[in-house]
Amino acid sequence: MAYITLAQLIDRVGEPALVALTDRGQFATGVIDVPTVDRAIADADAVIDGYLARRYSLPLSVAESMLVKIAGDLVFYALHIHAPDPKVEADWKAAMATLKDISSGTVTLTAAGLEAPNVEGSGARITDRERQMTQDNMTGLI
Repeated sequence: MAYITLAQLIDRVGEPALVALTDRGQFATGVIDVPTVDRAIADADAVIDGYLARRYSLPLSVAESMLVKIAGDLVFYALHIHAPDPKVEADWKAAMATLKDISSGTVTLTAAGLEAPNVEGSGARITDRERQMTQDNMTGLI
């Protein structure tokens, strides 16, 4: 599942910024290079899924607004082939920190349709044999 679409990304950062970051051909076309953006979106989705898989059943049925923002920050950062400005880098670091918090359970996704996988009973299970030395069969020895 894609957590952000090209239209949402354009809405967040603007078309001129995306043109400047993706129009990398020998001759400028003045349009967004959609395959470049799609590749960055797929990479961001893979990163997000890697963190969410620990707590949620994938694929998610709904993209929560928090994930849309995280995906947008990851994609915009990834599109920079040169050092991004400090704001873009700070947004990327905040997005990664939020993903770590989601993975650890500190932050919970709340959109309808998101359910954590059943983790009840997934702890250590110890099965031991019956005790051979009990109080009944040890009488008289102690």
